[in-house]
Amino acid sequence: MKELIGYKVGEEILDIQSANSENIHDAQEIYFDNSPDALHIIRHSTAHLMAQAIKSLYPDARFFFFFFVDEGFYYDFKTATKIGEEELELISKRMNELAAAKIDITKYTITKPQAIEKFQSDDLKQEVLSHIPSEEVSIYCQDAFEDLCRGPHVPNTKYLKYFKLTRLAGAYLGGDESKEMLTRIYGIAFADKESLKAYITMME
Repeated sequence: MKELIGYKVGEEILDIQSANSENIHDAQEIYFDNSPDALHIIRHSTAHLMAQAIKSLYPDARFFFFFFVDEGFYYDFKTATKIGEEELELISKRMNELAAAKIDITKYTITKPQAIEKFQSDDLKQEVLSHIPSEEVSIYCQDAFEDLCRGPHVPNTKYLKYFKLTRLAGAYLGGDESKEMLTRIYGIAFADKESLKAYITMME
């Protein structure tokens, strides 16, 4: 039996937590599969799983935006440690450990001034907050790791088993060549092993 992971209201995709907080239960249901809406939630969540893994391996890591692209997602971040292609396997291994740990993913909201104070020592988070027009922001947590995010997310890391980190690149902060260079890691994720394997075979 497929598991419910979210709802769709018009063109907006909400995770279960957000739907519950807004008392929305009669919208189009999204189940854990490889439908475009489900993959949106799964890949969004896998990007955060990758960030959590990076943070646990490189405690000084700081994160900028993550984005969706046709072939999956990517996340921009920085750390004093030089990250190369050979580190992708290490990060993937840590992601698998976190997925196997079945960590609950929770959400809370605070005001933008509170967020500015909370992340006052994080220059990349301050940059992110400068792009948010809302006076209230949401934060998603996975154990000790937390990040600014609108969602949507799966309710637990157990759903995030079938992924692959595909490549690494450099990227200027916000695409501005006058600003610092960040590390960018691309990834892909699916709801099942067969779909991931088929994608890898196609790419090869």
